[in-house]
Amino acid sequence: MSRAFVKEDHEPPRRTGRYELPARDAAEFAAAAARVLLEAARVSEIDDAEKATGLRWGDPAFIPEVEAILARAEADGDDRLETVARRYLRASR
Repeated sequence: MSRAFVKEDHEPPRRTGRYELPARDAAEFAAAAARVLLEAARVSEIDDAEKATGLRWGDPAFIPEVEAILARAEADGDDRLETVARRYLRASR
């Protein structure tokens, strides 16, 4: 099989469909929403997360939260989370 058709940079989909968020007016909503979108992208479930949360990939409203998550991922050596955070930031601009 051609390597062009092999996805090598993602974890297998979990298809949990569970995306719990605080109320939209809660102070912690933006950070939680950014985390949900990135964690869903980590396992190739971004479409499911968008549908469940009503949020869209690359929404510029979450740039500060994604940048904070990216900084923590870099410090922790979490390469996959770094990758999806960088993709989110590219999509938001």
